[in-house]
Amino acid sequence: MQDYLHIGRASDLKDPGSKRIYRALETLPGLLAWSTLFLVVILSATAPVFTSIFIIAFDVYWLTKTIYLSLHLRASYNKLKQNLKINWLERLEKLPVAGYRLRTIKSWQDVYHFVFIPVYKEDYSVVSGCIEGLLKTNYPKSKMAVTLSWEERAGVETENMAKEIEKTYKNLFYEFAVVKHPDGLPGEMRGKGSNTAYGAKFAKENIIDPRGISYDHILVSNFDVDTVVSPEYFGALTHAFLTSDNPLRASYQPIPLYVNNIWEAPSIARVVAFSATFWHTIKQEKHETATTFSSHSMTWRALVDVGFWQKNMVSEDSRIFWQCFLRYDGDYRVVPLYYPVSMDANVAPSVWTTLKNIYKQQRRWAYGAENIPYFLFGFIKNKAMSLRKKWHYGFMVTEGNHSWATNAIIIFALGWLPIFLGGSEFNQTVLSFNLPYLTRLIMTLSMLGLISSAVLSIILLPPRPPKYGRFKYFWMAAQWVLFPVTTIFLGSLPALDAQTRLMLGKYLGFWVTPKVRHKTVDYF
Repeated sequence: MQDYLHIGRASDLKDPGSKRIYRALETLPGLLAWSTLFLVVILSATAPVFTSIFIIAFDVYWLTKTIYLSLHLRASYNKLKQNLKINWLERLEKLPVAGYRLRTIKSWQDVYHFVFIPVYKEDYSVVSGCIEGLLKTNYPKSKMAVTLSWEERAGVETENMAKEIEKTYKNLFYEFAVVKHPDGLPGEMRGKGSNTAYGAKFAKENIIDPRGISYDHILVSNFDVDTVVSPEYFGALTHAFLTSDNPLRASYQPIPLYVNNIWEAPSIARVVAFSATFWHTIKQEKHETATTFSSHSMTWRALVDVGFWQKNMVSEDSRIFWQCFLRYDGDYRVVPLYYPVSMDANVAPSVWTTLKNIYKQQRRWAYGAENIPYFLFGFIKNKAMSLRKKWHYGFMVTEGNHSWATNAIIIFALGWLPIFLGGSEFNQTVLSFNLPYLTRLIMTLSMLGLISSAVLSIILLPPRPPKYGRFKYFWMAAQWVLFPVTTIFLGSLPALDAQTRLMLGKYLGFWVTPKVRHKTVDYF
C-alpha cells in the first residue's frame, strides 16, 4: 500500500522535503482565495475600467452557470422522482444473473449490507430513528449487520443509551454490535473517522473474518446518526452495485435530504438545508468529479484495501474517496444513486445558537479543502495515474473550493468597488454610470432561479405536522429572499475561514453537529 494514503497533515510526514511540499500545498486553497479578493480590491482602484468589465463578465458567467445548474437540478430531481416509484426488490428478482457485473455473485441475496453508525451524545430518539428506518427496509435482515460505535468520552448517559439500544435491537438483524470507541487512542483525532474505523475493525475481526464472508459480497454504508433510509434504499443500492461496471471500484452516493426536522427549523436554517440538498442533487448529474459526502456506501473490499477511514483528519467522508482514488491509480469513481436518504436540518434551541451551529457545520464541510493538498501530493507521488486525469480532477476540485469561498463575495459585496475606489475620472464615464444597473439586472435575472428552488423545496417537504397551518407553506417559499445573505455569511465566509485556517496551519478538529429534534417527520 502507498505510504501516503493516511497522511492527515504536513506534520505526519517524516521526510523534510516532502513535509515542505505538503505544507505548501496546504496553503494553496486559502492563498488562491485571498489573492483573488485582494486583487479585485486593488484593481478596482488602479484599473477600474478593466475591473468593471471583469465584474460584468463574471456576473454573466454566474447567470449562465445558474441556468446550467438549474437544468441539472431539474434533470436529477426527475430521476429521483422516478426511482422512488420503483419496487427495487422486484427489479432485483427480475434481473438475470448474466446481468451481474460481479461474476462471483449468483443471487442478489448473496450481497450483505454492513451499516456503521457513530454515536456521540445523541438522544435515544435520534439513534432509534436511524435504526427503525433500517428495520422498515424490505431488504432481508438476515443479510444486514449493524455496528453502532459510541464514544467513551460521551459519558455514562450515552453508555446507558447504547445499552438500551442494544437490548431493543440486538436480535433483529444478522448481527447487531454495540462497540465502545475508547478515547485517546494513539494517532486518532476525535471524530467520525476514528469512530467508524474502530467499528469497522471490530466487524472485520469479530463478524466478517470468523464467518468467512467474501469481501467482494459486502456493501458498507457509513451513515450519520440522523440518517433515515427509505424501505427501498438497499434494493436500489444493491441494484446499482450489481449493474455498475467494475462495481468493486466505486462508491455509491445517495442524495441527502435535510428534512427530518425541517418544519421545526427557522427560515434561515431551512434555506441552508435546502441549498445543501439542491447542490448534492446537482452533483448526481455532475458525477465525473464527484466525491463521497456524509452518508454514503462503498464496497468492503475497497475499504479494507485502503486501511479503513482515516483517523487523523476531519473530512473522512470525502477523504475515503481520495484514498481509494489514489490506491487504485485513478480507477475509482462515484456512482450516483439518484435516490435519497433523509437527514436533519441544523436546528438548536434558539435562533442565535442555530446560526452559530450552521456556521460551524458549514466551516467543517468547507474544511474538506484539506483534501486538496492530500490528493495533489498523491498525484506527485503516483506515477501510474494518467496526467490528464490528474489535471482534470486537480483543477475541477480546486476550482470548486475556490468558488465556494469567493464567488458570492465577489458578486454581492465587491461588485460596487470600482465606483467607490475608481476615482473621479472613472466615475464620469458611461461605464461607471451603467455598472450598478447592469449588475443589478444580471443579478435579478439570476435570482429568478430561486423561483424554481422555492417550488422544488415545497415539493420535497415531508408531510406537514398538524400544529402548523397551511400558511406555513407561504413562508417556506418566501424564505428564499434570504438566499443572498445565507450564501455570503453561511457559505463563502465559513469556507474562507476554513481555508484560511488550513493556510496558516491553525488546523480544525472535528465539530459534532448537535441534534435537536422534537419529532421526526416520516419522509418516506
